[in-house]
Amino acid sequence: MKKQNVRTISLIVCTFTYLLIGAAVFDALESETEKKRWKALSAIENVLITRYNISSEDFKVIETVIMKSEPHKAGQQWKFSGAFYYATTVLTTIGYGHSTPTTVSGKIFTMCYAAIGIPLGLVMFQSIGERVNRLSSVIVHAIKTSFNCKKAIASEVDLILVVTTLSSLTIAGGAAAFSKFEGWSYFDSVYYCFITLTTIGFGDMVALQKDNALNKKPEYVAFALIFILFGLAVVAASLNLLVLRFVTMNTEDEKRDEAQAIQALQIAVKLDGDIITGNTDSVDERCYDRISVINPLTVCHNCPTKFDMAPEPTGGGGGG
Repeated sequence: MKKQNVRTISLIVCTFTYLLIGAAVFDALESETEKKRWKALSAIENVLITRYNISSEDFKVIETVIMKSEPHKAGQQWKFSGAFYYATTVLTTIGYGHSTPTTVSGKIFTMCYAAIGIPLGLVMFQSIGERVNRLSSVIVHAIKTSFNCKKAIASEVDLILVVTTLSSLTIAGGAAAFSKFEGWSYFDSVYYCFITLTTIGFGDMVALQKDNALNKKPEYVAFALIFILFGLAVVAASLNLLVLRFVTMNTEDEKRDEAQAIQALQIAVKLDGDIITGNTDSVDERCYDRISVINPLTVCHNCPTKFDMAPEPTGGGGGG
């Protein structure tokens, strides 16, 4: 089996194994807390229904009103600034879910917009990632040259270190800003930045969703959008290195397979029990299948090579 196929199967097995391990760990970490929260919320719901004599139907109406009014605390979600924020989450596949179209025309346009915008965004971020890696290699080369290093060319390890450092600084800086503007803890802000830049976008924490920020804080809106676009470009640079490495590995395997195939053509060729060896240039290789094993001395008309397949005499000379 080819190494490319083995690698693909190994990746599939590893991915599903990773999913199973993740499911087991999340179950152990979160399921008990989920039960406790559900019991606490159910108890509070019963207390409110009993104290204010609210029917279950009315309580569900109140619950729906509260949930539906939550996004409006950020201001009008579909004015230009909010719509631009939404379009950014669609194109980058973050998909917070903080605001969603309710009209049929809005849903249709979202699907069409995403069908064109997502590939466009992927190509753009991939291209930016390549430029970032190119700039990083130039900087690394200049630094190594200034220190008189023997190998001044930037290696993949060097680029990975540069991009990892840049990604860490981007997340750390963004977390500090979001912690200040949103009132989140620094750890929660780091969590939000990571979930955003990896385009997971759970939607449990979304910036610009309180104090009418979309309308009253244009500088904060601009910062959030720039952070998302710049951060995704840095992440794309990291992914570009990983994809490039994987493609390189496949290319190396393909070249190795081709070399083995060429080597196989250069070994002995068996024809009806006879072994033909010798100079196997490209012309001779094409001529082997044309050789007639009926005629002991066969000359191919397309090449000057003469293939002598006559069996050696086994006895002495005969009389006439």
